[in-house]
Formats: sequence, C-alpha cells, structure tokens
Amino acid sequence: MSDAPDSLIPYDEIVQEALRAVVGRVLGQVESSGGTLPGAHHFYITFKTGAPGVAIPPRLKERFPDEMTIVLQNKFWDLSVTPEGFSVGLSFNQIPSTLVVPFSAITAFVDPAVDFGLQFQTAGDSDEVDEPLHDAENDSPEGSVSDAGAEDGSNVVTVDFGRKK
Repeated sequence: MSDAPDSLIPYDEIVQEALRAVVGRVLGQVESSGGTLPGAHHFYITFKTGAPGVAIPPRLKERFPDEMTIVLQNKFWDLSVTPEGFSVGLSFNQIPSTLVVPFSAITAFVDPAVDFGLQFQTAGDSDEVDEPLHDAENDSPEGSVSDAGAEDGSNVVTVDFGRKK
C-alpha cells in the first residue's frame, strides 16, 4: 500500500484551533458566571512559559523556563477571556500574581471532575506529546479534589496528525 499524499489543507492546525476554542468557551462561561466554577469542576491548564504572548512574573519564568501547570479551582480571581487567550490572578507561595496565557501556548487542558482532557502541540513541539502533566504549582486549598483518573488517558483527546520532520 502506498503512503497517503500530503494534504494541501492544514487539517491538524484547523482541528487544534477548534479544540483550543473549546478551552476559550469553557473559560468564558466561568468568566460570565462571575468566576465561579459549577459543581466540582476545576481545571488543570498546562502551557509553554516561553511562548509568544505569555506574560508571567520573572520568578515563575525562572522556576518554569519551559512549561508549567496551573489549577483553576477555588483560589483564583480576575479571570478575563479574550478570543486570543486569558488572564487570571493566582497565588504562588502566598504571593499574588497575574498570568496572561494565549490559547496558542496551551499544551493541555484537564477537568478531572468529569475525566475530560485535551492535549495540544505548540509550534516547535516534536511529535512526542505523551509526556505526563506536571503537578500544578499554584496555591490550592488543603483537601482539594483529587485528579484521579486524569492520568489514565480516558476521555483525553490528543490531536496529532503525524507531522513530517
């Protein structure tokens, strides 16, 4: 059997853009509800700290030079969502911080409360997208909901069209 011809339509980019819009829509609904998450929902968002448009405090950039994961659960404020990305206030070691994250920088979005997740590639990523998510580093309340089930890959959508090297 011969190899499939190269597509002249960038399906992988189109699908990833559409799935990132899911993240934007979900965060937009939280913003519209006054920053209140419904039920037990909470989000783990992993993003490339060096991606264009990311703005985080220098101390966090030093600590996470490549990628970091944040948790949106109980302790966040000033969530603002635009078509390009979001900004949010979080506390790291009791120090309030504002983060600005374009949707294009996001590599993973997980809602462990309903066992849902999306994984993305960002510009410059290799074909290897199977790295485990890093633990979230922002302050969270003691006894927060466990993310059991998020690691087993169930209900995780990975978009990978086997890019040519």
